[in-house]
Amino acid sequence: MGNTVQVCVIGAGPSGIAAAKNAVLFGFDVVVFEKNDRVGGNWVFDASTGHSSVYENTHIISSKTWSEYEDFPMPDNYPDYPHHRQLQAYFESYARHFHVYERIRFKHTVTRVTRTDEGKWSVEYTDEAGEAHTALFDQLMVANGHHWNPKYPEYPGEFTGTYMHSHDFKRISEDWRGKSVLVIGAGNSACDIAVEAARLADKVCLSMRSPQWFIPKFFFGMPSDVFAARTNWMPMKLKQLALTRLLNIIEGPYSKYGLPTNTHPALSHHPTLNSDLLDFIRHGRIFPRPAIKRFAGDSVEFVNGEVEAFDIVCACTGFWITFPFFDESFINFQHAEKVPLFRRMMHPDYKNLYFIGLFQPVGCIWPMADYQAQLACAEIAGTYQRPANLRAAIQAEIEHPHIAFTGGTRHSTEVDYHGFRKDLARELKKAGIDIGKPPQGIQSRYKSAVKLQAR
Repeated sequence: MGNTVQVCVIGAGPSGIAAAKNAVLFGFDVVVFEKNDRVGGNWVFDASTGHSSVYENTHIISSKTWSEYEDFPMPDNYPDYPHHRQLQAYFESYARHFHVYERIRFKHTVTRVTRTDEGKWSVEYTDEAGEAHTALFDQLMVANGHHWNPKYPEYPGEFTGTYMHSHDFKRISEDWRGKSVLVIGAGNSACDIAVEAARLADKVCLSMRSPQWFIPKFFFGMPSDVFAARTNWMPMKLKQLALTRLLNIIEGPYSKYGLPTNTHPALSHHPTLNSDLLDFIRHGRIFPRPAIKRFAGDSVEFVNGEVEAFDIVCACTGFWITFPFFDESFINFQHAEKVPLFRRMMHPDYKNLYFIGLFQPVGCIWPMADYQAQLACAEIAGTYQRPANLRAAIQAEIEHPHIAFTGGTRHSTEVDYHGFRKDLARELKKAGIDIGKPPQGIQSRYKSAVKLQAR
């Protein structure tokens, strides 16, 4: 291999294949470890539990306009909000088109990663036969995702019915017919599951600990993020005020739905995109409930003192950010209210370690994971130099967020889509890379992206 840079990418989800694509284009020797048998990460539907995947009827919640990789458009015949099968096909075509696919080691699980005295990465993994191996790499790109380690809420008492996390929810089956269901949470997964359950269950309740903004998927005939992008000229506070007023006009006061009134402006916390929930509430198919006080056998007591019996409780309460292959003493962001990484990717202590896709935008992760990977490769190639005082740069990011998000670990990696895009674009420009154009000096390695054929 000579002096070829050896790059390890952990994960072949949307962020991992973007990381590998850029490593390939820069001429690095890259290996991708993927524990599944296909690319796509969470977008690989698996009816069995244990694998964190989308559920059977999942469609993306950001439009294809702002979700597709900018150098590889989605097919023209894809809808505004593609289904998970379409997206998995898209990721596979992307990986094949950019010659990433042949570099992926499927059914390979990374079990431990340590740093050698020479500053390289020792990667221990098991192959598809379960045999253990170790390999050394110069650079490490972590793209294992942050929606796989379920966070369960803690309440006094015990629930004796079926208790599950959205992590293990795959579909509404006949087992749900005629049942009384409680969904905990008000995020995207909670509202999707509540709507799905209401199509078959006898009764569905939605328990919310705090108020939430519910944004329809379409405004004035266009996807909501496409409409919102037209207001990017506005200062963020004005944009929040305008969206808040628009939602109040379109949806009316949440008190009419039995929902708590939100005292924070829209976008001050991660929004829920759902066009069905409010209709289902007003049609008497979903019943809002306050926060839970305790479990009591097959019943749940809420903070308002009411007690109801349920057959199924589904906790849609988010995920921990963890890295099972790192010792916790080495890196541990699990309880961090703000993840201390520059541009959500560069660690102040380890120059050859990059986290790709470890952020939660008000929008889609994938295009900006591609930008992060370009930036990482530019630094490895020597055309980009990170800030001299990286800790100070990280602290400046923490103190000056795109939006004044509410606190807690829920927003530890939250960014504004377009604000973060501009941040990454500024860094890429320092490396001589303009967004949407090949990196300077390696244009010959770039393939012109082609439209996917209809699947």
